[in-house]
Amino acid sequence: LRMLAIASLGMAFAQPPLTSDLGGLGASAPTAHAVVVDNSLSMTADGASGAYFDQAIQKAQGVLQTVEEGDEALLWPTARSGARRPEPTTNTGVVRQSLAELEPQAGAASLAEAVGRAADATRQADAPQAVVYVVSDLQASTLGDSVATRVPDGVQVQLLPVETQAQSNVGVSDVTVTSRIAEVNQPVQLEATLTNHGPDPLDDYMASVYLAGDRVAQSTTTLEPGLATTVSFTVTPQTRGWLDGAVVTEDDDFPVDDRHHFALHVPEERRVLRVRGDGQDTRYLDLALSSEMVADRIAFRTTAIDERELASAELGRYDAVLLAGPRSLSSGEVDALTRFVDRGGGLLLFPNAQARPEDYNALLGRLNAGSFRGFSGTLSGDQTVASFEQVDLQHPLFEGVFQEQRREEASVERPDLYYVMNFRPSGQAGQTLIELSNGRPFLHEARHGRGRLLTAAVAPTRAWSDLPVRGLFVPLLYRSVYYLSATTSVAGEQLVAGRPAELRVTGVAPDASVRVRGPDGIEVTPEQRTLFGATLLQVGGTLTTPGLYDVQAGSTRARRVAVNINPAESNLQGASPEAASEQLQNATGAPMQTVAAAEAGDLEETLRTRRAGTELWNVFLLLALVFLAAEMLVASQWAPETTSTQTGASPSRRPK
Repeated sequence: LRMLAIASLGMAFAQPPLTSDLGGLGASAPTAHAVVVDNSLSMTADGASGAYFDQAIQKAQGVLQTVEEGDEALLWPTARSGARRPEPTTNTGVVRQSLAELEPQAGAASLAEAVGRAADATRQADAPQAVVYVVSDLQASTLGDSVATRVPDGVQVQLLPVETQAQSNVGVSDVTVTSRIAEVNQPVQLEATLTNHGPDPLDDYMASVYLAGDRVAQSTTTLEPGLATTVSFTVTPQTRGWLDGAVVTEDDDFPVDDRHHFALHVPEERRVLRVRGDGQDTRYLDLALSSEMVADRIAFRTTAIDERELASAELGRYDAVLLAGPRSLSSGEVDALTRFVDRGGGLLLFPNAQARPEDYNALLGRLNAGSFRGFSGTLSGDQTVASFEQVDLQHPLFEGVFQEQRREEASVERPDLYYVMNFRPSGQAGQTLIELSNGRPFLHEARHGRGRLLTAAVAPTRAWSDLPVRGLFVPLLYRSVYYLSATTSVAGEQLVAGRPAELRVTGVAPDASVRVRGPDGIEVTPEQRTLFGATLLQVGGTLTTPGLYDVQAGSTRARRVAVNINPAESNLQGASPEAASEQLQNATGAPMQTVAAAEAGDLEETLRTRRAGTELWNVFLLLALVFLAAEMLVASQWAPETTSTQTGASPSRRPK
């Protein structure tokens, strides 16, 4: 009993902990504390214990209270706005100041990625051990996946979830301009995708479209819980240029996603390259595209070159290319035209009577359009070999052509064709817009990459048909060129805030400095390089504020792009701490420990205990006193026996 009492006193002076989450080193070893604070937009929601973000700030402050002398700390927000990478410091005042200045913002990384990068940043610390504290609402849609940065071995991760509650919210995940042609005073079709992230269905839910600051359309629909619904709108632009657009939903628990931005482009003019084939007559073609014929419609800025100049032309500077009867196309020209179409350009091909099938089939084959198989009829003849049989009036090319009646009820002129190219479509990603009475296409569209090819069966001269002197010729040619040149310019790109992206801008001089101006008026100069007649911008993660951004080349606005929050942010449903721990552990490879919400009232003491363990000196001191008391009790009640040392003597008896 005396030996046990002495051992217990020794253990009491040693002050051992019962447990320690930091590998047994306890509070004696310097520690690097990385505090990951979720400042994504979902943290702006309100819970029963207050706003999620306010709760997060309080928890982060509690973590910093546990930082001791010799420790290091750093603050790692999930949304960092391209700021300098945080580094560990022994000056906790700097970290507290950064925490006080922190605000929720768009462009947040996934929670798993933030945890991995914060853990990696602790490697710069001199402390032998590290722990990452994660303060978040554990939004299920933004936790992350297995592509996140892995956590180094030996780094502990502790989750500090804020108290959340169920939220009702409708988010707009996408807005698409479905019309391929946008003109002043002409209807333009839009589609918006709405998702009800709340638990209840929403009847007669209204969404509105704003254009240039004015509400121009609205629509009502029924939104079922958890389902995406497409809503259609029709708007009529009143001015030209890049117009600010937005789809606005009703007020709900998450107002930051109630406005989804988009840009609509109603251009002043289109850039067209006309390539005249050897010996071809382009008088009717040039007249149909002249400013006199298009009246108050959008003008074409046409550049005319001869066939021999095609190989050296910078096709990327144009919206559409018209091949007016090329005699042949070299392999280099075929490659350049294919790249032009793939990257969003429009191509219109008129045949040359002297061309052979092999002169065109290389290009037609590369674009999966079909094949050219000779001609039918006689040039400058008076015998009609074909005429229009069927016209797909529902195609976007014919929008606005028939003003006085419905398109499906309109009648189309039937010109006399004397000499036609026999074209056989491939049937891959294409359709015939006008079919001839002989069953072959007169005007066929083939889609390839982001661009399109229109193939005409006749050249625009009187020798092939009487179409050039028909009333249909000018509107048909105008709409064809407009349709092709509108491939990429009806709507601006839509980017996700904070996510790296590339912007391809055409019509910019190679030596021009391109800048991006945000909705707050701040300009940035992204990394850029010239590629195939266009400027490629690497915007990185610098566009973090939702809104409309202008791409400026000098004093000219070259493009307008819309930046919106990540659609995943609209789903406010949180994961349980157990599910979040499992998912984050799979993504980062680090074990997760959760500080339950019930422990948040005394967070500082809880974290200190988790770090150093429960001290047991008082327990061992009590045991020492118990052992000493037991020894005294035994000594008072017991006396040792004595034995005689004389030979043969009988043993002595214990006195009674």
